[in-house]
Amino acid sequence: MKIKLLTSLFLLVLYGHICINADDAMPRTKPENEGISSASVIAFLDSMNAFPGTEIHSVIVARRGNIVAEMWPKPFAAEYPQTLYSCSKTFISAAVGIAVEENRLRIKDRVATFFHEDLPDTISANLAAMTVRDLLVMASGIEPDWSLRDHNDKWVKELLSRPVAEPGKRFKYDSMCTYLLSAILQKVTGMTAFDYVNDCIFKPLGITEAQWEQSPEGYTTGGWGLRLKSESLAKFGTLLMQKGRWNGRQLIPAAWVGEMMKMQIDNGGFGYGYQMWPCEQPGTARADGAFGQYIYVIPDRELVVVVTQCGNFDSARQRGLLWRVLLPGVRDRRLRPDASSHRLARKEASYVLPFAKGRRSDKAMPEYEGKTLTLGKNNYGWKTLTLGMDGSELVVTVGTTDGDKFIIRCGNRRWITTENDATPVYSITARGRFKGVKGPFRVAGSYGWERGKLNVSARYVDWITALDMTLEREADGLRLNMKMNNSTKADVIEINGL
Repeated sequence: MKIKLLTSLFLLVLYGHICINADDAMPRTKPENEGISSASVIAFLDSMNAFPGTEIHSVIVARRGNIVAEMWPKPFAAEYPQTLYSCSKTFISAAVGIAVEENRLRIKDRVATFFHEDLPDTISANLAAMTVRDLLVMASGIEPDWSLRDHNDKWVKELLSRPVAEPGKRFKYDSMCTYLLSAILQKVTGMTAFDYVNDCIFKPLGITEAQWEQSPEGYTTGGWGLRLKSESLAKFGTLLMQKGRWNGRQLIPAAWVGEMMKMQIDNGGFGYGYQMWPCEQPGTARADGAFGQYIYVIPDRELVVVVTQCGNFDSARQRGLLWRVLLPGVRDRRLRPDASSHRLARKEASYVLPFAKGRRSDKAMPEYEGKTLTLGKNNYGWKTLTLGMDGSELVVTVGTTDGDKFIIRCGNRRWITTENDATPVYSITARGRFKGVKGPFRVAGSYGWERGKLNVSARYVDWITALDMTLEREADGLRLNMKMNNSTKADVIEINGL
């Protein structure tokens, strides 16, 4: 027994390969063991964190099923899932491929045949001609209306009542196409799309934390609303990189994965696949979510790169960092570790998001402390703010228009994370949002004073939303300037109470 143990330890030291099996985690190893230069990884992580207009929440680099680099700039952490916006679409596409393989539907099936009870009295020829494939490639012929889901509970009926141009001809990106696919999956499987994906994909991959929003009609939202950890995205990307195969099982038909990733319709750029975006490099594709959430699948390098972030930026320029900085360091052979190999682990743990600017205290604080400020009309669902100090921590108590209260604890030049039952601020305003998603939720805060002006930064670390607030007195009264998700434009909120 001792000999076996010593032999195992010797091999770990010799090869630098540590396999973590807790909770079905992906194995970890040094980049060099998989033919990647640690120096190129460090350069890639540095360049991603320095990229303007965004804040990185996580980066994972995986090759041949092994994670070789990962980082979560504080206050984000590996254990926090995030809502995925349109990255969710790619999971629905995979589920459609599985359902096709199981003979539950065909991509040439007519959409109208699944929704007899939701069809208009008069069915146009174009509506009758719309197919499952047209939905997969975002060419339904229905003009996108991103407010449709905000004003009624019958999304399918409302959508199918709209005018329909000739389907299959023009690419018009619309999350409601994916929503219809989700509803069709529920029709043909007898379970929600979430439950179907859970059985067919999540359970075999050892993904246990998944949540997915549900519409007022009882369908999985499909085109948005899936909530997963970054490592789970890396697992799914690896599954696609391996042509749908995982631990000897073919979870998604290999041919379908190929169809997902290649251009199926011209969109004036690199084309669009089956709910995936082909990339600049031939053979590569990505799942793509709002504010910069990506699963890059690069089959010829056996590489998967996951990025989650929150920003408004030039995504094509950021993708260039992947091609120019990381990929040149990827080789087909094992590499010898060097000084950068030892530096990488320290580097991964060193990243921290910028704190709110300013000092720890200011003579203006007594003017606000303990007083409740009543906020004017705003899009955040906030009604009141109360500020207080607990030692060196600023405590922001928020009263919502629903009558709830929650707390954001903030540190000066450090992040403090608070757990609350209150749902996060969310850029999606669909009816029934958060249905199917359970809390509690965590928000991290930092603060600083600049000559009587209070700056507060709040980050919903297990969601995505970023809030930056500035409270200051102007000639005509108090103002609260709010920016969400690194927007360049602030919402100005009137304040009563002081």
